[in-house]
Parts: sequence; C-alpha cells; structure tokens
Amino acid sequence: MLTKNYLATYAKSFNWAGFFLPKKTYDKCSALYDFCREADNIADDPGKLEDKIIKFENFKKDFLNKNFQNIVIKNIWELIDEFNISTKVINDLFDGINSDIKERVELKSKKELLIYSYRVAGTVGLMMAKVLKVNKTNSLKSAIDLGIAMQLTNISRDVIEDKNNKRIYINENFNDIKSTISLSERFYENSFYSIKEIPLSFRFSILVARRVYRKIGHKIINKNNLENYKNSGKIYVTKIEKIIETFLSIFDLIILTFTNKNDNNIEHDHSLINEEINLNERF
Repeated sequence: MLTKNYLATYAKSFNWAGFFLPKKTYDKCSALYDFCREADNIADDPGKLEDKIIKFENFKKDFLNKNFQNIVIKNIWELIDEFNISTKVINDLFDGINSDIKERVELKSKKELLIYSYRVAGTVGLMMAKVLKVNKTNSLKSAIDLGIAMQLTNISRDVIEDKNNKRIYINENFNDIKSTISLSERFYENSFYSIKEIPLSFRFSILVARRVYRKIGHKIINKNNLENYKNSGKIYVTKIEKIIETFLSIFDLIILTFTNKNDNNIEHDHSLINEEINLNERF
C-alpha cells in the first residue's frame, strides 16, 4: 500500500507512537491519515474561498466515484472494504471539513464544539480503531472519545492561530481554554479501558499516542494565564518529554493487563452529538 506519509510531516506525535506498530499496520494507519489530511488541507489552503469550495467538491466526487488514479482515494477504499468502515463516517468527516470552508467560522455552544470535534477527529479515531481490528461497540465509542479529546486539545492549543484564520472554536480567554482542556480530560479518561480491546501488538502504540497528546493539555494548563499562553507560541511536546511519556505508557500497559475493569460501564458523553448524528449507525 503506497502512502504519502503525511504522518511524518503533520502529525509528529502520532508518528512517534506509530514507531511501535507493526510495519504493515503502520502503513494502513498512514494511508488513513493521508486521506484525512489531504481533505483537511483543502480547507486550510490559503487560497480563495471559491477555489477551495470547488477543490473540495471535486475531492468528494473522486471519493464517491472511486477515482483510483488518485492513490489516496484508492487506499481509503481498500481500507473501507477490508475493515468494514461505514461511508457514513467518511461523510461525517466531509461535513466537518466543509464547515471550515467559510470566510469565518464561529462555534457558539458545547454542542457545536462536540459535534465539530466528532466530525473532524472522532471519525478518525473510529476509523483508526477499525484498522486496529476493534469491533466491540463500546470500544468503538471510546475510540471516538479519544479522537474528540485530541481535537479539543488541538483547539485549546491553537486559539490564537485559529483566530488569525477567522476560526473561533472557543473564546480567547484562559478560563475557556482551561474548561476545554477539562472537557478533553473526560474524553481521555473514557478512552482508557477500551484500549484493552485492541490486539496486544497494537496496544502500546495507542497508549503512547494518548499520553503524548494529553501532555499538550497539561502544558497549556501550566501556563496559568492568557499572557503566558500567548507568549509561549505553539505548545508542543519535546522529544525528551515524548521519551518520558513513552516510559510512563509502560505502566499504563501493565495496569490494562492486570485490571479487571473494562469499558462496559463507561458513560460516554455523546448525548449532544446524538441529537444530530446517530452514532450507532456508524459502527
């Protein structure tokens, strides 16, 4: 399976965690990410709005028409067929990206924030779980939670950058940033025990990705106020910190291995999303 490997360029935390996956599985995860990134790049393109609209519509048509001359389209359809991924999930992703192709974006409620986060990242978590051979419904819900948690982390980190691009996902004040990190923590917690449902050879990689990305939120909270946050520039996890979080993930793996807890009794915070999107139809 040929890939463009956007993981190495755009998602260094995921790429770090991907080091712990078997090569064939890493390639499939990379192909999935390539598709999502190629679609998302259209919305992030600095060009004219009307050009982005046309380009995005053409990309969707290529997907629907199975234009296999585009290797990214070819690869995603192979994954859809191999892992029984619902095309409704792809359409949800498209809806999320399409909502960013506007002159100005502004989310005005928790419901809008969670639906957006599901569409652009919860979908990716769900598809990634399928690629990692997870099929249990509660575990797939937790995969959505991990994707949402990571997106909430992204939004909390990029408030100033997003504002400069006329995208207001949350308000530019430190209380709202802290509240969004707090919300992300609930979704990170809901993702943990479901990782037991991932085959052992894939499990450690997801634990590492979860820890490394969660660390970004912890670093944001440690800024204490908006001025320090603004002066920090883009907050990221250093290589030394990634190494530390990787070692700490060993303890997570031990806890998962020896605990009797599972994801059967997790109360997923999906009620607001389900008001608009029937997640049960996506599994």
